[in-house]
Amino acid sequence: MNETERIRKRYDRVSKIYDIFEQPMETMSLKKWRLEVTKKLRGKVLEVGVGTGKNIPYYPDDIDITAIDFSNKMLEKAREKTRKLNKKVELIQMDVQNIDFPDNTFDMVFTTCVFCSVPDPIKGLLEIKRVCKPNGTIIMIEHVRSEKNVLGLVMDIFNPIIVNLYGANINRRTVDNVKKAGFTKVEVMNLTGDIVKKIVIYNKK
Repeated sequence: MNETERIRKRYDRVSKIYDIFEQPMETMSLKKWRLEVTKKLRGKVLEVGVGTGKNIPYYPDDIDITAIDFSNKMLEKAREKTRKLNKKVELIQMDVQNIDFPDNTFDMVFTTCVFCSVPDPIKGLLEIKRVCKPNGTIIMIEHVRSEKNVLGLVMDIFNPIIVNLYGANINRRTVDNVKKAGFTKVEVMNLTGDIVKKIVIYNKK
């Protein structure tokens, strides 16, 4: 079994309790950040890593949105939310590392707490770059490794445990990965210390 399949199975496994598990963080801050990101969405939009559909309630009604996730069990939860909220969204099981859309398809791409769990984050970012139109916008809310010595070390120590239980890495350097993927016009804002960041990328090709 490859790494992608291992992570997929972990998310399938936790799908039933995922919303409960994340509720404290959702109440403290994630809901506010979801609202902030989704109100900026325009045109033809791709959400990468829709998960159980936590952003779906906040989708604007005047956009053409497609949402993907590699876990079918998580998508089942997202489909339930879509039906209950009567939202128009195309939900597809798809891996960000191999996006099955043509080049330059979307005006905007966004993620919320996704690239902590992508096995090959550079490959995933390159795929996002490919399907986002020239001069399109990519917005990411991601938790990353702290650059503070003690906190960063603690995150490194606990990371293998979290990955095995949950599938997410808590010590990813996502801003560095964005630059390695070739993005040059990048704005970064700290949301919670230096652990949660808003990353806005203006896609230049």
